[in-house]
Amino acid sequence: MDRRFLEKLSLPREARDLLEKAPAVQVASTIEELEALACGGPENREWKVSYTLSDGREMHELDIMRVRNGVSANYVDPYMRRRDPDCMLIADDKPSDKPGFEDRFGYSFEKLRDETFTWLAGQELAVFAFEMGQPGIGGEALAICPANAGFFAFGLGLLQGVVDITSRKEPFEASLIIYVAPPFRHTHFDGKQVVVHKRSDIHEIFSFNLYPGPSAKKGVYGALINKGVDEEWVTAHCSTVQVITPYDNVVTFMHEGASGGGKSEMLQQPHRYPDGRLLLGRNVKSGEERFVEIQRTCDLHAVCDDMGLCHPDYQEKNGKLWLKDAEEGWFVRVNHIEKYGTDHDLEGLTIAPPRSLLFLNIDTVPGGTALIWDHIYDNPDTPCPNPRVIIPRDIIPGVVDDKVTVDIRSFGVRTPPCTAEQPSYGILGILHILPPALAWLWRLASPRGYANPSIVESAGMSSEGVGSYWPFATGRKVDQANLLLNQFRVSSRTRYILVPNQHIGAWETGFMPQWLARDYLARRGHARFHSDQLVDSRCSLLGYSLQSMRIEGITIPKWFLQVDTQPEIGPEAYDRGADILKSFFHDQVGKFLHPELDPLGKEIIDCCLSGGSVADYNSLLASEDF
Repeated sequence: MDRRFLEKLSLPREARDLLEKAPAVQVASTIEELEALACGGPENREWKVSYTLSDGREMHELDIMRVRNGVSANYVDPYMRRRDPDCMLIADDKPSDKPGFEDRFGYSFEKLRDETFTWLAGQELAVFAFEMGQPGIGGEALAICPANAGFFAFGLGLLQGVVDITSRKEPFEASLIIYVAPPFRHTHFDGKQVVVHKRSDIHEIFSFNLYPGPSAKKGVYGALINKGVDEEWVTAHCSTVQVITPYDNVVTFMHEGASGGGKSEMLQQPHRYPDGRLLLGRNVKSGEERFVEIQRTCDLHAVCDDMGLCHPDYQEKNGKLWLKDAEEGWFVRVNHIEKYGTDHDLEGLTIAPPRSLLFLNIDTVPGGTALIWDHIYDNPDTPCPNPRVIIPRDIIPGVVDDKVTVDIRSFGVRTPPCTAEQPSYGILGILHILPPALAWLWRLASPRGYANPSIVESAGMSSEGVGSYWPFATGRKVDQANLLLNQFRVSSRTRYILVPNQHIGAWETGFMPQWLARDYLARRGHARFHSDQLVDSRCSLLGYSLQSMRIEGITIPKWFLQVDTQPEIGPEAYDRGADILKSFFHDQVGKFLHPELDPLGKEIIDCCLSGGSVADYNSLLASEDF
């Protein structure tokens, strides 16, 4: 077999050896070539991804189908349909706060690394190259997958792009290599998702499972974060959208949050009833529904869906943060699309796309059309909470390719219902204005929130940590806290807000709060709030609450702005919910009191731990908004 492509690659010895020994290696130079491999070959309409283990067991992992609008992949094991938040392990001696492979399993990773190379060397392989982040910034990378899992390579190619190494004149200098070895999930890890990072001259990621979230997407994200630490920049966990109002104001929103925090939804128009109404909320006790009628919402031009590259080369030093998309494709969750007509834009784009898409956890038949509201079921009564579609960003209508400046930086939180009988941290109003110091604290805590659909659920309220991207970072928390704080320090002209989703007190809201907050603030443009328009929130961690909100002449009831005024809750239950939130913050932010933490960061954390007021936070970090 022709292996001349190896002449184009600068690789470590182990990678070169296994590519030379493998019985067949298919090198893809385009996304179309990866798509041809996704179903085991271009001639197949159906394909089963399965592996024979050393003990003779046959492990059936996925069913793959070609559909009119792309490729559909469905996992046999419901556990594999979401990311396990504890899947990342570190296998090197560089500084890290993450668990080590040897600490968890009791033996050196080098033994398993050798076994992985031996197994891959015996497989037919699919190989392709890509660039992390943006060309010239993130570094060059290589993916080595078993060819029978071509759908995984196709998904990775959609997310990160494909570089044609066969036509290059200069050597391809890989700074990252992803090795995919699915059977090891069963032979070594009791069926659990495990992704191992080994950081050396070349960053190696070993994906011992076939869900692309922890490796093809978040694994590459982790490599970018690691590079950013060395060069002092951040790849933010965010979506970004340029909002153009009916009056031609342009306001750019950067929306952060833990998984399920509304990043993809920030790029979407509000979901309407057939008669055009917007459901503001449904009372969980009385069943009462509240609607608003806004004839025209704002136009949206998406910038990024999940990863914003905040590289120093992009910064204009104008008091605002600048960023650019770090991905070539978007991993869009569609669990909220439950029927036709929920989101016409997304439905139309995915039903008849100009290029093939990859659907995950969608109920399909070979040769049919994958419909994003037809979710597979984890059991007969429970639909999968994490159906996904990977969409190339270049087919998104109106997508922005250039870097953008951030006017409003928001943070989304999944909140549970809160009532007098069952107090909870669901005390956030439709919109809170945060002093920068407090906004930084929210990113340290990054609550994962209520009923998270994207991950294998853990009990109780948990945290995704610094900037909400800590689950994907390989290094130390204090380094990320300092990098984020420096962003806030130099972005004195950026406004910070906090928005809930799912519930506002006793009202079930879905993602309507962030959609209405986005339209309201965009219509205000760059106008500052006057002192009589804001009031200190009853819980100081929520910054300022609005006294009133009007959108296109429509007044939002006050109990959606100040949750303690809801009759189903009242001040006493609100305060109990505030205590839950405060206790969570104290537990989380206290972990960042490290000797190397920026002194300003220590002051802000001390303010939180001592029960500081909104005015106290205001005094710690300058902002032109206050």
